[in-house]
Amino acid sequence: MPSSAAAVAVPTGRRAINWGLVRTVGGLAVLALLVWRVGSGPFVAGLRMIDVWSVAAAVGVGAATIVACAWRWRLVALGLGMHLPLRTAVAELYRAVLINSTLPGGVLGDVDRAVGHGRADGDVGRGIRAVVWERTAGQAVQLTLAVALLWALPSPVRPFVPRIAAVVAGVTLLAAVLALVAGRRGPQWWRRAVHTARADVREVLLARRIWPGVVLCSAVAVAGHLVTFLVAARTAGLHAPAAQLLPLTLLALLAMGVPANIGGFGPREGVAAWAFAAAGLTAAQGVATATAYGVLVLVSSLPGVAVLLFRRRTVAS
Repeated sequence: MPSSAAAVAVPTGRRAINWGLVRTVGGLAVLALLVWRVGSGPFVAGLRMIDVWSVAAAVGVGAATIVACAWRWRLVALGLGMHLPLRTAVAELYRAVLINSTLPGGVLGDVDRAVGHGRADGDVGRGIRAVVWERTAGQAVQLTLAVALLWALPSPVRPFVPRIAAVVAGVTLLAAVLALVAGRRGPQWWRRAVHTARADVREVLLARRIWPGVVLCSAVAVAGHLVTFLVAARTAGLHAPAAQLLPLTLLALLAMGVPANIGGFGPREGVAAWAFAAAGLTAAQGVATATAYGVLVLVSSLPGVAVLLFRRRTVAS
């Protein structure tokens, strides 16, 4: 008879596989719906119109974005007492972006670099915390900038931004209060987790020597994503003013945070189709732009192949 630990592990594994399947099917469903509504033409156009100049721009902007994210990761890791050279962080991030751009879910690369860094430094848990906090800080800055720009610039969601901001703030506050209450009255493992999280936020993310750099790096990374999306829009033949495209770009980038995707494709194209159509452009233009963006990001991450090959040679030797 299997032990109780083994008995618990089996359904947990199945549950994880099922959730992965659900996310993959969700991304495929979004893509299938888009093909049914707008046809395959916009996807093909987004691929066909990519030229050497757009690739060069994407690679250059992508490099700056990777360095900014690597520096942010390094700052958080150092705050947690971990060793992380900038060169190593850049190489691992290229590899992570490549994995995120080619596999379902869009987060497997980050999981890999978190575990890999933790093992190399002798503390897997701390390595995972470093990546979680680095990603959380980046998402928080992106969300804040998105709300501000969507409020300032004309967009299909501009009338709803104050209510959306209020809901997000309320949900965040409620989650924080519930976590604190559970941290005092919940199980011991939860109390330890809440205590660790509070210490990390206070001593790392909010530390005077760390948070300005984290915010600056996050802002640079968001700017890099926006510029790459604008390059994709021009590549797809869209010549609307940047002030009109910027809020649409933000909406598409926020949709990339939805885990139901195939290498990033899926919700991004769906939101881009809706946002572009609602802004007076066409859904086909939105799909073509989002498709070109996905390909440009993939191309800009190709240095990650060299990291993968180097790692394989190192392990083999």
